[in-house]
Parts: sequence; C-alpha cells; structure tokens
Amino acid sequence: MKNYYDILGITKTATEEEIKSAFRKLAHKYHPDKKGGDEKKFKEASEAYAVLCDKKRRAEYDTYGKTFAGGDPQAGGFGGFDFSNFSQGSFNGQEFDLGDIFGEFFTGEANPFSRGGKPRGRDVSIDIELSFRESIFGAERRVLIAKMNVCLACSGTGARKGSKLASCASCNGKGQIRESRNTFFGNFTTTRTCPRCLGRGEVPEHLCDACRGQGVAKQEEEIRVAIPAGVGDGEMIRMPGRGEAAQGGGAGDLYVKIHVKPEKAFTREGNNILTVIHIKITDALLGGEFKINSVDGEAVIKVAAGIKHGDIIRVRERGVPHGRGGRGDLLVRVHIEIPAKLSRTARELIEKLRGEGL
Repeated sequence: MKNYYDILGITKTATEEEIKSAFRKLAHKYHPDKKGGDEKKFKEASEAYAVLCDKKRRAEYDTYGKTFAGGDPQAGGFGGFDFSNFSQGSFNGQEFDLGDIFGEFFTGEANPFSRGGKPRGRDVSIDIELSFRESIFGAERRVLIAKMNVCLACSGTGARKGSKLASCASCNGKGQIRESRNTFFGNFTTTRTCPRCLGRGEVPEHLCDACRGQGVAKQEEEIRVAIPAGVGDGEMIRMPGRGEAAQGGGAGDLYVKIHVKPEKAFTREGNNILTVIHIKITDALLGGEFKINSVDGEAVIKVAAGIKHGDIIRVRERGVPHGRGGRGDLLVRVHIEIPAKLSRTARELIEKLRGEGL
C-alpha cells in the first residue's frame, strides 16, 4: 500500500500549507514537461496531494488506509491522468487552486492560472442616518466624499493639456505585450496589458501636472444618494461605479449603510407599522371614534364596543411601501388604562355595574 505521507516527504501531522509546499517542490522537480522530469513520480505526488489536501479524503485515508470519495485512487491509481485537465485546476474530480500552488513560478499577468483583469478602484463605504418617517417614504442626501477620482485636469488621459500623444515604445503601439516563458509545464506564451500605456497604445509626451500622468487624483465629490421608500435599519445601498477610480480601469462601488433613528410612537414589523392607543375603561365598553397619529399624519379609527386589552385594530394601506406597488398596514394595539384610584362617585357607579352583572 502506498504511503502518501512518505511520497510527499512529510509527517502525518503536516499542515495544509506544508502539504502544499511539499507537492510544489516535487511538481517542480518531476513534471514530465521539464527536462529530467519523471512522469511516474509526478503522478504519485499528484495522487498523494489529491488525497491529503482534501480534509474528508485525508481523514478516510488516515482511518482506513484508503479513500471512498470520488473513487478510490489506490484501486486503480491515476491511470487515465489527463494533464490538460490538471492545468485547468482539476484532475480525477479533485479541484485545485493552481494559481496559489504555482504562483511563485509566474509573475503578474503572465501567470497562466491568474484570474486577473483590468484594475478596479476601491469600494467606498459611508453611513447615513434617517428619521423613521424618512425610512418609510424615502429621502435624498447629498454627501461630500474625498476619494480618488478621474483627474479633472486631463480627464483621465494622464497628459498635460495640449500635449500630443506618441506611440508607446514598450508595446510598439499595440497596447499589449507578448511574453514567452519556459516553465516546467512547457513553453507558455502569454499576452498582458502594457503597464506603461495601460492598453491604449499611446503615451503623452508631457505628463499632466495635476496627477503626474496617473489619470486619477484625490478630489472631493458631492454625490446625490437617493434612498428608496421602505428602506430598513442596517440595509446597504450599492451605487455601482461611484467608488474610487483606478488608473486605466473601472471605478469601485459606493456602499451606503442606513441607520434609522428609533421613533417612540412607532415600531416596524415587516411592511406593517405598529402603534398603541390608550383608552379608558368606559371607552372600551362603549366604543367610539378616536384620533391617532400615523406616519401619514392624523387619522381617525373606530373602536368597537367591548374591545379587549391588547386587541389590534388594522388600518389598511398606512404601513410601509413595498415593491409590489402597495403598502403594508398600520396596526393599532389597544391599551385599556385602569385608574389606580377611584373617586367616591365612580366607585358607587361601578358597584351598581357589578350589581348588573358587569
């Protein structure tokens, strides 16, 4: 039976990073495309890494001396090993981050396993406080943010005003640079964006005095933030492209975190708004119409005779606006106030009511 730990030259207590490091060294030494490589030993090292880098398969191997997930590599090895699949980050059903494992042998965008692209500016996060009513009906804020923006002096070109553009000498005006590297995977030819002209193929003869040719500079910008109706406390509003600008790339995003100040008279329950009405015992017995405050202003509700303490009166379409074009409801909880003391007259009247069986 193969001992995967011996194959990689590590102990059973090896960490994930130690396993990865051991495999990296063996892959570099034995890769078949490398002069003096050994395909058999490379497959053995790959098989060992496939098991030991996966927590579940490693636990099975440590317990039973074999694995069950994704087939048993010891039952037939990696006989059908496909190096093209391996270069894409997987083999025999096992996923790998080859950009991490082999990253040290490549640099920048020349790494064939890199997921790189155009540079992107940093995201920016701000906080905005709203009143309860503003959170229900929406609001607008104008905020002043100091961040990296496209240079106003050169409009992001990096060239001094009136300066001519010349063909980039680094890429011969093509905007891209082709490079060939001889690695243990073989000869790789890669294309990357020219770092000097940032893919434009041209460079200014004279750099912008404001940004020194960077095309971006730290500036203050006033941003209008439209806060939608019905936003909740702690919600985040994303504004794409309103973050910091990046040289030769796109801008990041602006994230606005909402903080809603508590309102003594109202609480929110989903799309409904809850409030409380305080009435006397006689009002609860006889019923009637009462004025209340709502987020829309003053409203009149009807209290049915004989209502109980804690009952809810629902006022339709006076709650939180929602995405379906309607609104939630206003829920009015009835609180019947019981006097702590009674006058002599009130006591006599209540005694009579008791005599009536009430």
